[in-house]
Formats: sequence, structure tokens, C-alpha cells
Amino acid sequence: MNKSNESLALTMKDAAQLVGVDYRTIKLGIDSGTIPTVTLGPRRMIPRAALLRIFGVDK
Repeated sequence: MNKSNESLALTMKDAAQLVGVDYRTIKLGIDSGTIPTVTLGPRRMIPRAALLRIFGVDK
């Protein structure tokens, strides 16, 4: 997982670990448009707040 538990942007692997699903589930959500991403240089990152909202986690 990311070094900071409060990282604002997550990789697919980190996002999957955070919400307890397989990273392929995260990829499917991204591909279908359910999970938003932002492009930072060559990487697609997932905003933490949006991911937690999608999974019903209120932080």
C-alpha cells in the first residue's frame, strides 16, 4: 500500500487493497466509468475520496 495511509491518489493495486477487492475489479470499474481516475504524467491514479464514496465509506 502507499506509504501514506492518507494519500489523495491511489494506484489500482492500492485502491484494491484499501477496499478489499481484486485489482481486476478496480480495473473493470475504471473501464466502465464507475471509478474515476486522474492522469498524473504517465500514470492513471484513483482519487481516494471518490473511491471511498463509491464503496460507501464515509471518512
